[in-house]
Amino acid sequence: MATGTTAQKHRRTTWHNWAGNITATPARVVSPASVGELQEAVRRAAEEGLRVKAVGTGHSFTAAAATDGVLVRPQALAGILSVDRAAGTVTVAAGTVLKDLNLALAAQGLSLTNMGDIMEQTVSGATSTGTHGTGRDSASIAAQIRGLELVTADGRVLACSEKEHPEVFAAARLGIGALGIVTAITFAVEPLFYLTAREEPMGFDRVTAEFDQHVAENEHFEFYWFPHTGNCNTKRNNRSQGPAAPPGALSAWVEDELLSNGVFQAVNSLGRAVPATVPAIARVASRALSARTYTDIPYKVFTSPRRVRFVEMEYALPRERLVEALRELKAMVDRSPLRISFPVEVRTAPADDITLSTASGRETAYIAVHMYKGTPYQAYFTAAERIFTAHGGRPHWGKVHTRDAEYLAGVYPRFGEFTALRDRLDPDRVFGNDYLRRVLGE
Repeated sequence: MATGTTAQKHRRTTWHNWAGNITATPARVVSPASVGELQEAVRRAAEEGLRVKAVGTGHSFTAAAATDGVLVRPQALAGILSVDRAAGTVTVAAGTVLKDLNLALAAQGLSLTNMGDIMEQTVSGATSTGTHGTGRDSASIAAQIRGLELVTADGRVLACSEKEHPEVFAAARLGIGALGIVTAITFAVEPLFYLTAREEPMGFDRVTAEFDQHVAENEHFEFYWFPHTGNCNTKRNNRSQGPAAPPGALSAWVEDELLSNGVFQAVNSLGRAVPATVPAIARVASRALSARTYTDIPYKVFTSPRRVRFVEMEYALPRERLVEALRELKAMVDRSPLRISFPVEVRTAPADDITLSTASGRETAYIAVHMYKGTPYQAYFTAAERIFTAHGGRPHWGKVHTRDAEYLAGVYPRFGEFTALRDRLDPDRVFGNDYLRRVLGE
């Protein structure tokens, strides 16, 4: 990298992810202030035989972004670059945080169609690992991409879309950092709209028996099951005419503090210290829920703050296998000595056409399991993963799993298409690391 630029270099800085379960000590960290500086950083690293990885806000639970070479922090490459209202698109720099994007879009009367439940990630980090919400008809954030640019291993900028380098576009929307460093993304957007959320406690047996009905009748359906209980909380989000009617103070406190943040932190700390208290805590927490309905603009309904740190595994299953797998998970927890203080989250997605999307080519349902940071999670996750893989599950690329390229090639029909493209774009594995070696092969 040319001296005198605003890019910064730091030697032997230790990086760790949000959950604290992944660390890396790169040879240097660079924060390019322009695409040109990023290109130069990639060229220089390749000349020196160093690997290059870009890292967003560290919300992945895997080592997808870890490197002992050059770590790129893209946060200076941020902001909306252009808005095309006629085409219904917005182009943003890759280091833009989803929260900032949502606020900026809302100020212009625009919105993404669907999103995940947090918005702390950069747009490139979220899309590259397959971040998703829940939806009957609307899919992951990556599926809303209409074009992108990335710096390839030889330092070129490659623009791709359905019309321009379509084979790269098919894969790079969710590239796990293996094909290059994304610098800009063009998303489909639409005029700002209202969502009405209806939250309702429901028994496990009822929600699983009625699962297909709830998915069919609602634009966005999800639910949480509280282990050690037969209790769930369901959430149905559907478009409405408005006006905004946000949650009242008490119900907001229950959701934001009791179930997500301050009080939830305290009860999880107690559960970690005294595991025997976990089932009783779960019963109290699940019974604290009551039905509520509120209306707001999309990001205020889809997303919520998450201050309690945890480790997570999530698998995407064929949607028709969801209920059977979830019942098996409940039976496993019920007969085991495990003490699980976090709810299990269930969401859905329609099939999409992204090469390595967890919903690629099939209607999908997701099961996510969590453990509080600092609590041993391996026994729970291993038992859960055994169930998920027996149903043809695909692990979320940014969440804990133990699968390798041999397994993944069996559950992704287009796996070879992706690895062949990687061989063409990055034959020397400038963007490689240990995680990619495991999940994609040599």
